[in-house]
Amino acid sequence: MTVDLTATELLAAYRSGELSPVEATEAALDRIRRLDPQVNAFCLVDADAALAAAKESEDRWRQGEPAGALDGVPTSVKDILLTRGWPTMRGSRTVDPTGPWDVDGPHVARVREQGAVLLGKTTTPELGWKGVTDNPLTGVTRNPWDITRTAGGSSGGSAAAVLLGMGPLSLGTDGGGSVRIPAAFTGTTALKRPSAACRTTRPARSAPSPTSGR
Repeated sequence: MTVDLTATELLAAYRSGELSPVEATEAALDRIRRLDPQVNAFCLVDADAALAAAKESEDRWRQGEPAGALDGVPTSVKDILLTRGWPTMRGSRTVDPTGPWDVDGPHVARVREQGAVLLGKTTTPELGWKGVTDNPLTGVTRNPWDITRTAGGSSGGSAAAVLLGMGPLSLGTDGGGSVRIPAAFTGTTALKRPSAACRTTRPARSAPSPTSGR
């Protein structure tokens, strides 16, 4: 299935013409619509912007001129990272949602420059301060393997999203295990790059449907 492909596999499929960025983005958005209500991995989804970006990417691939190393790859952003056009609420009622929100953080700017299709923002504990993901603004994020348990934190939303095929990549932060804890709790893979505090994850096994227990 398209949603089970890694970023590398998607890029190869775009290059061969087997898949398009629009198809991959539609598949990721469909997964979000169907499964996110059970796990609460996302606090913001911008389907219109994602599909518009995917169409632009599709056109570039058809012309043989991809914008960069992530062109057309559906990607989410932890809601601790500034993202142009979207509020960065950090899971807190103390943040003014009106902004202005007119700049990208460095990590987001880099993936946008490389053509990634941004789907939305993933959940974080308030201000990213603890190892489980729940907050007073958007509630509890659950582990897809067992929704009675936590997905870890503070990048629990990113881990749950990638595990369930809601895009193969997610950006997060890690100061003391914030990507490594959710990776361990969900069976995903976390790659920490100190210069960018970047999180990329993918399923280590077939993604589950959210369950209430084993």
